[in-house]
Amino acid sequence: MTEDEDAWQRMKLVSLALLWLFCLVQTAGAQSKPNIILILTDDQGYGDIGRHGNPILKTPNLDRLHDESVRFTDFHVSPTCAPTRSALLSGRHEFKNGVTHTILERERMTLKTTTLAEVLRNAGYTTGIFGKWHLGDEPERWPARRGFDEMFIHGCGGIGQTYPGTCGDAPGNQYFDPVINHNGTFEKTSGYCTDLFFSQASEWIKTVKNRRSGSKPFFAMITPNAPHTPLVVAEKYEKLYADKVPADTARFFGMIANIDENVGKLLAMLKEQGIVQETLVIFMNDNGGTAGVRVWNAEMRGQKNTPYLGGTRAISFWHWPGTLKPAVVDRLAAHIDIFPTLAELAGAKLSPAVKTQIEGRSLTPLFKNPQAAWADRTLFTHIGRWPKGANPNDSKYAQCSVRSTRWHLVNNSKEGVKRWELYDVKADPGEKIDLASQHPEVVKTMDSVYDKWWADVLPLLENENASQPAVNPYHERYWNQYRGPGPNNVPPGTKGRNNDR
Repeated sequence: MTEDEDAWQRMKLVSLALLWLFCLVQTAGAQSKPNIILILTDDQGYGDIGRHGNPILKTPNLDRLHDESVRFTDFHVSPTCAPTRSALLSGRHEFKNGVTHTILERERMTLKTTTLAEVLRNAGYTTGIFGKWHLGDEPERWPARRGFDEMFIHGCGGIGQTYPGTCGDAPGNQYFDPVINHNGTFEKTSGYCTDLFFSQASEWIKTVKNRRSGSKPFFAMITPNAPHTPLVVAEKYEKLYADKVPADTARFFGMIANIDENVGKLLAMLKEQGIVQETLVIFMNDNGGTAGVRVWNAEMRGQKNTPYLGGTRAISFWHWPGTLKPAVVDRLAAHIDIFPTLAELAGAKLSPAVKTQIEGRSLTPLFKNPQAAWADRTLFTHIGRWPKGANPNDSKYAQCSVRSTRWHLVNNSKEGVKRWELYDVKADPGEKIDLASQHPEVVKTMDSVYDKWWADVLPLLENENASQPAVNPYHERYWNQYRGPGPNNVPPGTKGRNNDR
């Protein structure tokens, strides 16, 4: 071999080595993005879990998840369901997405919003949602048009619910054997709703894992409608609490026991698939407590549909074995922080418009150090839900609050009378002592901040005067799918078309 040929061979070997190293680095970089599973329960409260002190409810799988997670103890959501989902998926307050209610077209998230799912999909993720959506039931507003590759959902805010206008689920739907919108086609299922949502998500994850090249991660939102009313669950779960609490609470706790069981199965599946250390699992609830607060409300004041801490404080567990060390974080955090946190973990590139949209903060510094510096911040709560067609300004002060790290300025007036209460929630987390008269300067400052926030959101309330169709579009699409030569061309267990309206 000549000297030139020898040099050429060495150059080829070096080039191949560099190419191999480049591919290795690229693969390692892609695999460093976690798979993400976000579990969001409906109407479970902060106190509805064993580890948070509940004296009756047993949640062994959630307790284990708690113990193995970074858990936030001062984490807040909106006081009702559609608003929380809107804020979580947008990184900003729900009113800025036009969401001021859970029905009457005011649950619809503006099409101008870029969703978390869209950002993650653009960052290379495969995305799916399983359960409750509740941000618009018209096809152009479905999750399939908002960044989700896989869609397995019910309509409206709950299975079987329908309200005047566009918000409605499949007619006659029930918690057992519900009709589900699967990628735009209605499918009659067999089983209990919560079991179906978790099992469908698990099978999808297995399919994604088996077909992916080894580098493409997934984002799965599992959003059961349980334990929201109507309180329906298999008898074996209800019996666990039948002699310990009132009947409705026994069913409610039974629904949570079923959720706990499904969480256990999901975690076991991740281990079986060998992806538990590649997967970040987030568990949270969507608003304050409901049927369980009479038993245990973690010593908080208020519940769902109130502006007190009991209306907004939520479970927040972040489980990523081998990457996140279990810890307690007491810093003030919220649902609007999920978007920027997951975008950062996914290595997503955000456009200037999306950066402007996001009001939340990335929580990643607190994952590394729970005592990391964390600047004071202001969070806003408003129940919304004023009458359709009413002037929002008339309800400016109706059941609202302003929160900083130490202070919570609350107005619980349903009539919209300006009557601020002030609580030092670090010294008085139960919000028992109103300090408004003792700290008028704090009230004045926070009131001024609230005024500015209100002025900012008013121009964005695009759904307030939205027109309502004569026929519910979700129902119409359902009937169009099953329309046939006879009145019985409908899924088993549902009412005929003429009896639907």
